[in-house]
Amino acid sequence: MLTENQVQGGEKSVDQNDRPWILALSILLAVLVAIWLWVTPAGWWEKFRLLGYAVCHQIEERSFFYHDMQSPLCARCTGMYLGGLLTIVYQAFQGRKGKFPPTWVSVILGLFLIWFGIDGLNSFLHFFPSFNTSYQPSNLLRLITGTGVGLGIGAILVPLFNQTAWADWVNRSFFEKWYAFPLLMFLGGLMVAGVYSQQPVIILPAMLLSGLSVVVLLGSLHTIIALMLTNRANRQLTWMQMRLPILIGLNICFIQILMTSLLRYLLTGTWAPLDL
Repeated sequence: MLTENQVQGGEKSVDQNDRPWILALSILLAVLVAIWLWVTPAGWWEKFRLLGYAVCHQIEERSFFYHDMQSPLCARCTGMYLGGLLTIVYQAFQGRKGKFPPTWVSVILGLFLIWFGIDGLNSFLHFFPSFNTSYQPSNLLRLITGTGVGLGIGAILVPLFNQTAWADWVNRSFFEKWYAFPLLMFLGGLMVAGVYSQQPVIILPAMLLSGLSVVVLLGSLHTIIALMLTNRANRQLTWMQMRLPILIGLNICFIQILMTSLLRYLLTGTWAPLDL
């Protein structure tokens, strides 16, 4: 790990070398967003809904609605991405800790993942009437299991980000105190209850956040990869020094969304949700 003096000593030259790339990548990101706005159907909500088109089937009966506005993500993906976003925000105010969750937390998150797989398989088999599924699928179960996996994604993603990005990351876990993870699970339960209630004051912001969380989670993952590929791991001390890798991550994120969406459109011939 680099010392603070070593990092600061080279930052002026690094920042100067970064400036042309930051400008170029900012322009490229604006172009990618413009292409997205151009190729997707008219209507601001339809364009926003399609942020989830690249990662989710968006089957209507398995999704939430605000009046006639369908969520960008199905119930399971809504839980997964909102759970991930919740966990990222929860950890963001606790410093630059980079140690992965303790064993007991990892076991609980692993059980959530197993439940996620079982419930997903049960829901899939429900498409085939000849199969006798073990129980009736529901959007509540999809939301719960998705949220459980989302908590796991966030619990791994944030320490990995801190380990990779910062020169001064701390070898401590966000969940070292016994109450930290139960509190996160409680907040996740409140989120599930609020989304499933489908009260207008809750469901519309939740739908907006679910669409934005696709960009946040994918962008964060690609930023970690960008830090490794550009040989900038453990070199940053401030968010200003993170501009270039974040821009690389966001550009790759939008390229992924564009390419995956266009491929799905070419295969299905429609921007509509899957109709199975």
